[in-house]
Amino acid sequence: MDQTDFFKCLSDPTRLDIIKWVMARENVCVCELTELLQLSQPKISRHLALLRNLSVLLDQRQGQWVYYRVNPDLPEWANAVLKIIAQSAQTDRQTSYLNTSVNIYCD
Repeated sequence: MDQTDFFKCLSDPTRLDIIKWVMARENVCVCELTELLQLSQPKISRHLALLRNLSVLLDQRQGQWVYYRVNPDLPEWANAVLKIIAQSAQTDRQTSYLNTSVNIYCD
């Protein structure tokens, strides 16, 4: 994985928010992200595609739903960066929404 591409991908605020959610919840559906981030499904999917193409996130289809999780095979340096992002999200007042409960059922 190229470090420049990795950091360029994470430089977008929406993708950074997606990473924070996925790190906080471990397995997140596209429908949850659209509700949580208040963005359209096509916009969320476009950002997820970039993260998936870089192998930061992995996807898994379950019926009509697609769930995303962090790739467990990321290089150690990339994993360390994502952990720092997740830790900072827990203390950042602007991301207190990470504790938000979403009433979406993707079954």
